Parts: sequence; C-alpha cells; structure tokens
Amino acid sequence: MVIKGFGSIFATAKLRKQKRKITMAIIITDECINCGACEPECPNTAIYEGADDWRYKDGTSLEGSLVLPNGKTVDADETQEPISDEIYYIVPDKCTECKGFHEEPQCAAVCPVDCCVPDEDHVETEDVLLGKQRFMHPDG
Repeated sequence: MVIKGFGSIFATAKLRKQKRKITMAIIITDECINCGACEPECPNTAIYEGADDWRYKDGTSLEGSLVLPNGKTVDADETQEPISDEIYYIVPDKCTECKGFHEEPQCAAVCPVDCCVPDEDHVETEDVLLGKQRFMHPDG
C-alpha cells in the first residue's frame, strides 16, 4: 500500500533541513575602506590586501601539488594573482566562514562598515565549509 503524499512530506522536511545548513563564503564589497581590521582575524589567511599576491599555503597546512575538496588541482606553494587590485579581498577557496574556529565570521564581526557579506556566487553547506577547514588544518 502506498500512502500518497507521504514521501513528499519527508522530502520537504529534508529540503528544509538542508536549507538551514546552507551558508556561503564571505566577500568584501567595494564599500571597503581598506582599514585592514579583517585581515588578521581570518584563521585561514583567506583575506589579503588589494593588489597583494596570495598562496594556498599561506596560514594553512597545505603544501605542494594537491586537489582541493572542490576538485580543483592547485600548487599550494605557487603565487596566485590578486582577486582585487583596489580593496581587501577574500579567497573563496580558503574561506570557511570561520567554521571550525568561531561561531561567526570574524571579518564581518570586526568590519566597521559592514562590507564583509555572504558571497552568493559561492554557496556552500556547513558540512562543505567544515570539510575545507579540516583539509587546510588537519592537525587542529
């Protein structure tokens, strides 16, 4: 016997549960005043001053050639081009919204102009963010 609609109740409940767990990497908007308050607060060293080069290994345990949790192959030691030349920026591959370290994103907590906001182009679940955190910092 099949109860019509029974499966859709569970599917809806599961979808609602998943939606609650969806979070995003953080982005710094062009309202940034370049004060630098956010940079030292990032536990992943995902925040860089505008025009500064960056590396995957900066502030992490990553080194050499590796495959990121998102499937991208990178050289952690290789210098990467700046994402912005004008304002501080956050590297999405390194941003975990401070999951595994703090209860809230520290950049947003200290920003005096509230320009550290969720990046709708990089939507990730809490499990994915925690997985990135463990990948970059396997020893703690």
